[in-house]
Amino acid sequence: AVRPIIELYTALVLDRSREQHLLLASKTGGINIEELFSINPDILCKIPIDPIVGLHEYQVRKAVSFLELKNQLAQECSKIIKNLYELYVELGCELVEINPLAVTAESKLMALDAKMVIDDNAVRKYRLDFSREEATLEEKARALGINYVELDGDIGIISNGAGLTMATMDLVKNLGGQPANFLDIGGGASEEVVFNALSLLLQNEKIKIIFINVLGGLTRCDEVANGIVRALKSSNKAKRIVVRLVGNREELGRRILMENGLEWYDSMEEAARKVVELSLT
Repeated sequence: AVRPIIELYTALVLDRSREQHLLLASKTGGINIEELFSINPDILCKIPIDPIVGLHEYQVRKAVSFLELKNQLAQECSKIIKNLYELYVELGCELVEINPLAVTAESKLMALDAKMVIDDNAVRKYRLDFSREEATLEEKARALGINYVELDGDIGIISNGAGLTMATMDLVKNLGGQPANFLDIGGGASEEVVFNALSLLLQNEKIKIIFINVLGGLTRCDEVANGIVRALKSSNKAKRIVVRLVGNREELGRRILMENGLEWYDSMEEAARKVVELSLT
């Protein structure tokens, strides 16, 4: 194990308010640094960098001087800061930090821990892949283009439009239920989108029952119904489903549900009450 004699801190961060980068350096590294910096801001050196001009040699020297490093350690630190900046710019990072940057007993610099925050646009631009061997449901939803946020409850929610989805969640909560997620299939959702959305929730082991609340305008109720039926037939996960389906082509959509043994509701509140009731049994 490495036993640091000194723990330093260095980072590059995006300062959006001033439209510039900041090179940060401190002789105090390790845990609780944010708290230490807020209590004593003088222990943190902030060096602004013009994004157009880039990092200058004098800025690197200023950071190294603040860290009070000399000779070989100063050279090593300069190289680390330059490499850090190159990585920061190349990958479109919002933050790259080394904490702690340790001075070892052998008078060497060693990065004992590091952190990166990469802008979502850069992830797409460079096609960076951070997927795990087994992706989380939120990662799967993102890959499918579905607006999904996982919560702590046991009632799955699928709706169309952020406003209706939030209203559905609030109603379930007010009636004594616990929403398990936010999932908005958006306007004009196709059968495929509904299939993907419901298939996703069927994989969530915490969910006991799923409430699908769709007000069809651009979204066609028959497309929604076909997506629901297809997802249920394709899955080996059995969960109870409550559907409120109103609007564009609702009669066709309801007929599809009935032919496949699924009930539907006109009233959003009536459907929500049924969902909460079933979740508590």
